[in-house]
Amino acid sequence: MAEAKQKIAIVTGGSAGLGLAIAEKLAQNNIYTILIGRDEAKLQAAINSIGLNAAFIPFDLINLKGIPALVQQIHQQYGRIDILVNNAGINMKKNFTEVSDEDFQQILTVNVNAVFSISREVVKVMEEQGIGSIINISSMAALFGLPKVIAYTASKSAIEGMTKAMAVELSPKGIRVNAVAPGFIETDMSAKALNNDPERKQKVLSRTPMGYLGKPEDVAEAVLFLATDASKYITGTSIRVDGGNAIGF
Repeated sequence: MAEAKQKIAIVTGGSAGLGLAIAEKLAQNNIYTILIGRDEAKLQAAINSIGLNAAFIPFDLINLKGIPALVQQIHQQYGRIDILVNNAGINMKKNFTEVSDEDFQQILTVNVNAVFSISREVVKVMEEQGIGSIINISSMAALFGLPKVIAYTASKSAIEGMTKAMAVELSPKGIRVNAVAPGFIETDMSAKALNNDPERKQKVLSRTPMGYLGKPEDVAEAVLFLATDASKYITGTSIRVDGGNAIGF
């Protein structure tokens, strides 16, 4: 259970990969962290590995209508919400002409609409407090043209724009809004994809000046920085955690 003076954070998609690394980092720094995810078994396993300072609520963010009640539940239970990390996201690899309207809409619903909806509800709480930090997880897909991920690219480009618009409107109310844009990070999913495609892996590494894939903890450190007073005069920015990939050639 959260202590009286602890900050309260919400991390969506917190049961695995980047979300789990972010949740672990926040909890290790005495921030009481609530993980949101679809899979209760995975969430329970995540909590078991994190230990103290964490709880979970199973919820599928595609259920936009349920989001206000979810945030209300968290607010009532913990009394405040200091940090929101919009990490949950889905991707789909398909040739452009094979992407159906339903495919496209599903990705936008989770990656854009749900981010907007949960942010809107959390902001209502943060406005009352006069303080808060929202961190949106963007992607290098918002900077580059990547093949076969048109819907994901559209969604992450929207996140970059929303981050700026939110920051301008909300920062005068004490709510900072920033983004973190991971490059090629070594998760189970990405490692499998790149190891099965040596040519693509070589292409990725050859244009990454640091010459290796990042770790989930590298992204988590950037999120922690933006979540705390260490970044109290930073808002509306997008921090690339990419080993220099965006400027590599």
